[in-house]
Amino acid sequence: MIDADGYRPNVGMIICNDKDEVLWARRIGERSWQFPQGGMHPHESPEEAMFRELKEEVGTDKVEILGRTRNWLRYELPYSRHRARSRTRYRGQKQIWFLLRFAGDEEEINLATARPEFDEWRWVDYWSPIDEIIEFKRQVYQQALCELAPLLGKAVPSGRWAVRSGSV
Repeated sequence: MIDADGYRPNVGMIICNDKDEVLWARRIGERSWQFPQGGMHPHESPEEAMFRELKEEVGTDKVEILGRTRNWLRYELPYSRHRARSRTRYRGQKQIWFLLRFAGDEEEINLATARPEFDEWRWVDYWSPIDEIIEFKRQVYQQALCELAPLLGKAVPSGRWAVRSGSV
């Protein structure tokens, strides 16, 4: 499902523990780490997609929703990552990001799902993903983390990241 502008609707999940650290997962067969995220099905709400994707990617949906981004955040996929025979004018992803509080036991996090996407996970400092995420996703991660930080009582570090407006 690609919109008229070439973006695939998607949800992203920032899952935090009781120390406000966030779940950071490594993609299978790669050295890259990211937050869980996934595409929306037709007629599926962002919240429905988020709960489905949580079960599919981390094996549990035991979370409390703390908040979500107000608008879609977009990133463009580099041309080198486009599917070779795509018939659509695919540009990238538009995402609604959720801030979630994990409400289960860590043993319930199970990456060995029916179609695993990750092979390892860990808890990291709330802000560290901005420095670690692949470049083409960095601005979206920065926007999502900065917008949702006040829900955890976190102040955006001054001068470190200038969130550009107008990209939603």
